[in-house]
Amino acid sequence: MQATDEAVRSFGIGRVFKETHERINAIDFHRRTDLLVTSGDDDAIRLYNMHSGVMEKTSYSRKYGAAHVCFTHHEAAVIYASSKGTDHSLRYLAIHDNRYLRYFQGHTARVTTLCMSPRSDMFISAAQDNTLRLWDLRTTVCQGLLTGVDGPGGQGLATQPCAAIDAQGQVFAVGLHSGVIKLYDPKNYTSGPFHTFMVPAEANNPTPFGMVRFSPDQTMLAAVVEGRIHVLDGFHGPHLFTLDTGVPPGGTALEMCFSPDSQYLLSGCEDCLIRAWRVKTGGRTATSRDECGYCYSDVDPAERAAWGNQACARI
Repeated sequence: MQATDEAVRSFGIGRVFKETHERINAIDFHRRTDLLVTSGDDDAIRLYNMHSGVMEKTSYSRKYGAAHVCFTHHEAAVIYASSKGTDHSLRYLAIHDNRYLRYFQGHTARVTTLCMSPRSDMFISAAQDNTLRLWDLRTTVCQGLLTGVDGPGGQGLATQPCAAIDAQGQVFAVGLHSGVIKLYDPKNYTSGPFHTFMVPAEANNPTPFGMVRFSPDQTMLAAVVEGRIHVLDGFHGPHLFTLDTGVPPGGTALEMCFSPDSQYLLSGCEDCLIRAWRVKTGGRTATSRDECGYCYSDVDPAERAAWGNQACARI
C-alpha cells in the first residue's frame, strides 16, 4: 500500500526510549521483522521491538565502541564498526547471546560506511584509509578492494567515501567529492565504474558526500552534502532537484531515507524538525516538530528520519 500526503502529515511520536543520553550514531530496521537496532556513543548496541515498543537486548562494545550497525539477513545478527581506538576491524555479532561470529580485518582508519546487500551475504565497507572493501559474511577474507586517487577522472575514492547498495544487490554507488558519484557492478568492479554521475552544484566543492542512498524501487539516487539533499535519476544520473532542508551552507551533514514505496523522502534537521518531501515533485509535504520537548540535534539524524520511515512502513 502506498503512503499518502495525509498519512505523512499525521506522523507523530509513538514512544520515547530513554536508555541513554549519548548520541545515537546509527539505526537500522530489519527488512522482514519489526526489529530495530541502534549503535550509540555510549558503546552500546540496542535491539528494539517496534511492534511491542520494548527494548529487548543491550550489548556493549566498551573497548572498541560501536558505529554503523546494521542487520544481516538474520534478525539476531548484526555487523558493526569501531568508533574508537586503532583497531578498525568489523565485527559480526550474534546479538541475543552476545557472541562474535567473525572479525573482518583490513581497514586502517575509521570506517565511514557499512551496508549489507539485501540479496546475498555480500556487504561493503568504506573508510578514511581511502579504500572500499567488499566482504562475504561466510569468510573473513576480503573479497574485493577499491583504492587509489580520487576525483572526477580517477578510479579511486575520496578520503572519506560513502557508499550504498541497491535493492537488488546488483549495483553499489560510491560518493566522492566535487559532486562525483560512481556506480559499480560488484561482480566486475575491477573494470572500474560502469557509470559516473555528476551533481553540477557540487562540482567545485571539496566536501565529500555524507551519504548516498538508492530508493527502494531503484529509480532514484539521493546524495547528501552538508545540508543539501540532491535527488538524481537512478538509471542515467541527471540531477532532478535539490531539497531545501533549512540547513545553512557549511552546516552539519544530514541523513535521510526514502519511504518503502519510494514516494517520499524524509530527513531530520538541527532545527528540531523532521521534513518530508514528495520525490516526484520535490515539494515539501510535511514538517513535524518533536512534541516531547527533545531537540533532534541531540541524536543522530538517521534516528529522526527513521521514525518517520517506520511510520510509512505501517501504512
